[in-house]
Amino acid sequence: MSDELKINRLAKEDIDVVYNVFAVTIPDTFLKENITLPGDLIKNEIELKKRLLDESIEGRGIFFLVAKLGELVVGTVSYGPCGEDIRKCTNSALSRIGELGSLFILPEYQGMGIGSLLIKKMVSELSAQGIKRFCLDSGYKLAQKKWRRKFGEPYMTVKDYWGPGYDHMIWLCKVRGFI
Repeated sequence: MSDELKINRLAKEDIDVVYNVFAVTIPDTFLKENITLPGDLIKNEIELKKRLLDESIEGRGIFFLVAKLGELVVGTVSYGPCGEDIRKCTNSALSRIGELGSLFILPEYQGMGIGSLLIKKMVSELSAQGIKRFCLDSGYKLAQKKWRRKFGEPYMTVKDYWGPGYDHMIWLCKVRGFI
């Protein structure tokens, strides 16, 4: 990486570029996970992330950080209210805990530590806001391996949540443990 990596809050002028990050990384994630979905389901997932971005700009309880190399946005991470899958899987036990999510890195920049830096910066932001805990979840096997290394064993595993052999894992983390 020749340009210096900068991580900042999402700005209005970054929106279209971040839409593109989702449009590239979400289908790539499904491909790497060997998950075949109809195009409309992938499109729906991209549209959901776009709506979260729009809510972030409107100040509706969620915020995004973006990682830039020069002027190129290469990754995102968000924090906001606990998502539906976590509420459903935990019987709302974590519904008052905010969720770290939407961690997406452009494929050609994955494996360079950008995701880890985004997480560290987000956790630092959470600490500055007095937030003590956060949760995160994943149904992607590759991400689950990374999260186990980074966050330890999950708070909960829901077997076959996404179909046979596709578990859903949820982590409950202390902010203090990551600063």
